[in-house]
Amino acid sequence: MNPKKFFAELKRRRVYSVAVTYAIVGWLLIQVVTQVFPPFEIPNWGERLAIVTILLGFPIALILAWIYDFTSHGIVRTSDAELKVRTKGAEPPSSTERSIAVLPFNDLSPAKDHDYFSDGIAEELLGALAKVDGLRVAARRSSFWFKDKQAELGEIASKLNVGHVLEGSVRRDGNRVRVTAELIDASDGFTLWSETYEREMHGIFALQDEITHSIVDALKLNLDISASPALHNTEAYEAYDAYLQGLFYSGKSTEDELRKSLEFFQDALAIDPKFSRAWTGIAKTWLWLADSYVPPLEAYPKVRDAAVRALELDDEEAEAHVYLAETKRILDWDLDGAEAEFNRAVEIDPNSTPSNYFVAALHAARGNRDKALEYLQRTSKIDPASLWVSNFACELYRYFGLYDEATAAGERALQLDPTFAHYGEPALAALYREMGRFDDAIALYRKAREFTGRPGFGLAITYARMKQRKEALETLDAAIAAWGYRPGDAIAHVHVTLGAHDDAIRELERACEQRSSSLHGVGIAPEFVPLRSDKRFRSILQKIGLEPEKVFAATAT
Repeated sequence: MNPKKFFAELKRRRVYSVAVTYAIVGWLLIQVVTQVFPPFEIPNWGERLAIVTILLGFPIALILAWIYDFTSHGIVRTSDAELKVRTKGAEPPSSTERSIAVLPFNDLSPAKDHDYFSDGIAEELLGALAKVDGLRVAARRSSFWFKDKQAELGEIASKLNVGHVLEGSVRRDGNRVRVTAELIDASDGFTLWSETYEREMHGIFALQDEITHSIVDALKLNLDISASPALHNTEAYEAYDAYLQGLFYSGKSTEDELRKSLEFFQDALAIDPKFSRAWTGIAKTWLWLADSYVPPLEAYPKVRDAAVRALELDDEEAEAHVYLAETKRILDWDLDGAEAEFNRAVEIDPNSTPSNYFVAALHAARGNRDKALEYLQRTSKIDPASLWVSNFACELYRYFGLYDEATAAGERALQLDPTFAHYGEPALAALYREMGRFDDAIALYRKAREFTGRPGFGLAITYARMKQRKEALETLDAAIAAWGYRPGDAIAHVHVTLGAHDDAIRELERACEQRSSSLHGVGIAPEFVPLRSDKRFRSILQKIGLEPEKVFAATAT
């Protein structure tokens, strides 16, 4: 066996831990024997026998540690334990696949007030590595899920299905920045490369380029990966600092935080009006403000304006193409135009979560079942530890009647965030409702409400399915009052389940006027099956660019 692999195997089998523990306990036992035996006039040979027994037990303990392990399944052979752990996680990457996860860097600044900067550096490196040909990079949402979590390297690599992990720290003190980065081989835990850099802030771009090229060079020794592209499209580090703060808050979920991100992106543009990625950040933020906090007709024109401005400056902004595509779908009902923009985004950045996620949703809505599942599976592979992706996968699999896959995705989402405090309603609850597990569905909806503080429409739909009309309508009224603006199609879900088809059609017409972003999903949603024979429903689908027969056929069982 290779010495490096052998010592890694000793570590994996916890032989080191057993050796240290046994040495300490054995030394203590020997002290007890030498101090206690003489006063009790135990013969010297007894003392020597006890000491020899303790010493002989040392190699035996190491052998047992190599062979056996204590697990939740009891005492098992180590090879068996490894197999059981592995079957619970993602499939290990193939020997020929190039893969890496970039973990959020630790903020070691004196005041611990540069979390946005340490996260931003890690995210920038992740983005640069994602563009390296032949290298699969775990998406940001999955990698950053491990932030502030005490997780072993093996667990991280298994969950993200990667062969390498990059971790590090950032210390910013005034205008000085110190970055430490370490590239680790997940198969044995050994460091392939590590370095510490100290720079002035004006040298931050060169520093990021240097780190990226060092990582690629280190991987090149084994993986033959091509050189990486440039990381940034501004030379003004003050604009870049504001951009990183905007990026930090754009990943949050409250309206105040999202609006704060807009302020930072606008600050970045005030310094550098040609900073295209700041325009992309504005488009992203307005997209997340839309529907939840701002009516679509107010928010999506702002999404379009920002995305267009970003693309005028840099047509290679993949995310900007995604956001422009969404405005074509939602505001114009131009599904062909939206698909073209999505395809362009995937062409530019095939490993992007937004590119694959949104195009999967579009294909599903249009009844392109195979393409929808293809892009969904790609998204799940890119972003395996994302609550957002797992919840979406549960919903899409449910639409297509793939309940086993939907259950697995929904349970994974629940494991990632049992509270759903940062997402909304768990798709797993809707799946339980579809399967007739009403008590389980209600329990999940109520748990989500405890943390969000707002009732959801899913609970009202569940009561409607249970023929509890009064409870359904009361819950519906509470949901409308708590959320303020809500799309008509969400309300229509409840009415159609109660059998009030005229009310459902009226709300769907209102959703058209609102330009609800979720309206295109009603064609494949199982809740709307009772309306499929209604000419008014088919007319609505045609008006928003869908082909009813094709959409219905995609979900036929």
